Amino acid sequence: MEGFLALSFVLLIAGIIAVPIAARLGLGSVLGYLIAGIIISPLLQRLGVDVVSLQHFAEFGVVMMLFLVGLELEPRLLWQMKAKLLGLGGLQVGLTTLCVMAIAMLFGLVWTVSLAIGLVFALSSTAIVLQTLNEKGLLKSDGGQAGFAVLLFQDIAVIPMLAFIPLLALPDLAGIENLAPGADVSSHGAAANGAEAVGGFSLVDGLPAWQQALVTLAAIAAVIVGGSFLTRPVFRFIAMAKLRELFTATALMMVIGIALLMTLVGLSPALGTFLAGVVLANSEYRHELESDIDPFKGLLLGLFFITVGAGINFGLLFANLGAIVAMTIGLMLLKGAILLALSFVFRLGGADRWLLTLGLAQAGEFGFVLLSFTVANKVIPAAIADQLLLVVALSMLLTPAFFILYDKIIAPRYAAAQTREPDPIDENGTIIIVGHGRFGGIVNRILLGAGFNTVVLDHNSAQLDLLRTFGVKVFYGDGTRPDLLHAAGIDEAKILVIAIDDEHQATELVQYVTKNHPHIYIVVRARDRNHVYRLYAAGARDIIRETFDGSVRAGRSALEALGFHPYDAERQVRGFVTGDKEVVRQLAQLYDPEIPIHQNEAYVARARELSAEQEAAMRGKSTAFASRADRGWVPPSEADIAAEAKQAKS
Repeated sequence: MEGFLALSFVLLIAGIIAVPIAARLGLGSVLGYLIAGIIISPLLQRLGVDVVSLQHFAEFGVVMMLFLVGLELEPRLLWQMKAKLLGLGGLQVGLTTLCVMAIAMLFGLVWTVSLAIGLVFALSSTAIVLQTLNEKGLLKSDGGQAGFAVLLFQDIAVIPMLAFIPLLALPDLAGIENLAPGADVSSHGAAANGAEAVGGFSLVDGLPAWQQALVTLAAIAAVIVGGSFLTRPVFRFIAMAKLRELFTATALMMVIGIALLMTLVGLSPALGTFLAGVVLANSEYRHELESDIDPFKGLLLGLFFITVGAGINFGLLFANLGAIVAMTIGLMLLKGAILLALSFVFRLGGADRWLLTLGLAQAGEFGFVLLSFTVANKVIPAAIADQLLLVVALSMLLTPAFFILYDKIIAPRYAAAQTREPDPIDENGTIIIVGHGRFGGIVNRILLGAGFNTVVLDHNSAQLDLLRTFGVKVFYGDGTRPDLLHAAGIDEAKILVIAIDDEHQATELVQYVTKNHPHIYIVVRARDRNHVYRLYAAGARDIIRETFDGSVRAGRSALEALGFHPYDAERQVRGFVTGDKEVVRQLAQLYDPEIPIHQNEAYVARARELSAEQEAAMRGKSTAFASRADRGWVPPSEADIAAEAKQAKS
């Protein structure tokens, strides 16, 4: 018992310390877990921990991950992405597999081993790439969307790979292991196959091939039919107990049961859980299942990556350092070349082309799983798999350096040398709008409908070309540049609407215009309340939070659904909006960007006071905020007038 507690404590504290540090350094959580495993490896050896057995248990996190991938697959989204998903993703996986296979055969490996290695190296790191793209705000770019399509195809391709790899099993593995003499064959194994995992029992052992096929198809049909028709009554029955832990236990039972069934018929557990996830994607219990399974998936995957890091054979690495480093660099150059070529075929240009090329050049975390799976199914010798595992790990460790290369060299180069010159601005308007996306476009339509002339600047050429086909007049150019603002007529304009995504650029533009064109009335889009404070400090006073009005409308709809008359609901939310604007105005004067909000004592104290005042006003117990209500909607009461007079005197 003490040994189990000590091991649990070591694993948890390693992840808790390493992952936040890695995330802070931009390395991602997966690399954090890997580094944690590398650091505690000597301690685990000293404690006599069987890392390989622990890794077998943690591999169930991959099964849960694929169940969640299935839950999140929306047929409509897949259909919209079909060109990039099947074309770009399919070609990347296919070409990488064939190229790696050909190179491996040139080095003397048999075709079955070479093909398995190609499948392993065709995958990239979904965890690292998606997290990095999200952190850097690049996921919505053309390169980010192309990368997402490739990663999604790779995640789906893991399923047929797991089903296909056992067919490559070698009849005599011992002779091939001599290709890598001296390697530690036992350092990285894989989980026992399905029959061994359940005491040798199998539903297909000893059956003729046609009967095995029937039993396998029956098991898959059982998963699909059960997911479609049995899960709802089961979960309704469980919900009668009104115990959250019972629902969690049922969700785990379902995933484990499906994995066990697939194991008994000789299929990959991940295949069954993925199918179940797809079947349940439109279920009303989908989000409940996600929330219940996700913590277990995260913990087990974290444990799996820790064990991978702890199981790295440093003796083998240093004994073959030159060869392993050469294989790692060669793999990343090969994948990068294939991705670069495909970027031309699919018409990605500029920095987006290099974002795709550099971002997905590594091997992925599923490579660890597939390598273990190939060893367990006697496809790749354990000695060779040990070296390949080091290649996967090193390529993932190098990925942050590739993103740094993109940030520091590639992106600035393409930003400085635009492929398209700014459009000549041949008209002036009383209103200049910088940014014509989902926010600025609506503002522009409202103003045009009211009869005003606008000058719209945006530097997304694809978006502007699309708008022009619908008759919307826009000018290509970076609206944060002073020369373009001058050409747009900022000296004579009355209003500047700033609707760009980049928070830093928006804040700098507010500072520039406030200082050099103080006559301009600025309306600026803010991401969140912290951005509001920065814009306020820069000189803006009419600041619109991008999701605020939508949230207010949702609150009004909720009040009406609860029985409020539309007039009363509108009055309630108008009072809230007015009060919230005053709260933000006062707190903006106390905001200090150098001090975290929760450590700013003056800010926290005043926020509590204002929150209490606003809540009391909303409940009709105070007139502190009522006096600021919209007069065109709510006539002032005597109490409002008295409160306003009192405030004016103070």
